[in-house]
Amino acid sequence: MERVASDDTKKELVQNKDSGEVSSNQSKVVYVLGGPGSGKSTQCSKIAKHLGFRHLSAGDLLEAEAESGSNDGKMIREYKKEGKLVPSEIIVKLLQKAMQESQNKDFVIDGFPRNEENLSAAENILKIEPDAVLVFDCSEEEMTRRILSRNQGRVDDKIDTIKKRLNVYSESTLPVINYYSSKGKVRKIDAGRPIEEVFDEIKGVFSELNAGQDLGRKEINI
Repeated sequence: MERVASDDTKKELVQNKDSGEVSSNQSKVVYVLGGPGSGKSTQCSKIAKHLGFRHLSAGDLLEAEAESGSNDGKMIREYKKEGKLVPSEIIVKLLQKAMQESQNKDFVIDGFPRNEENLSAAENILKIEPDAVLVFDCSEEEMTRRILSRNQGRVDDKIDTIKKRLNVYSESTLPVINYYSSKGKVRKIDAGRPIEEVFDEIKGVFSELNAGQDLGRKEINI
């Protein structure tokens, strides 16, 4: 659910014609990281509905592009079949377009940045510095169970590919999490609990953000 930000409280996200960067002032950006099946999309949808943020899912944007039949879409499908991460320049292009077209200038972005290449692109191309990074902590057993139960026919939702995705997440995302942890941006969320319990904790984090509180510097282990 989008809400229109008033002119006196938000500045438009604009594209720099030379660099292609997305810049903002007074906007809030929250990243949500977690393994496949950790509940990112479910919780981000609730954040959008109840807390007024625009939900952007890197995974959903990639899936939509893959189904579009474009050259980028074909490339995305091949990467997903192999359980590999899609190149950052493709993700950045999709996020950039979605942010520029949105009337809402507060964003919760899930599934990005997942590796150091993504992180570099976010900082150097999009010029994004998140207000917070939520890390969804969930056991591999539970994430695997959730993915298999979705039964959506996705090419990457097979047991062998799921294992690859979990390994890629663990190996690639820990440096990103530790980077933001060192900057006091990270809050670890126990995502193995029932949906409403997880959301109650998330609402507490957003209350802290609105109050301008530091989330604290905590080392995160995956």
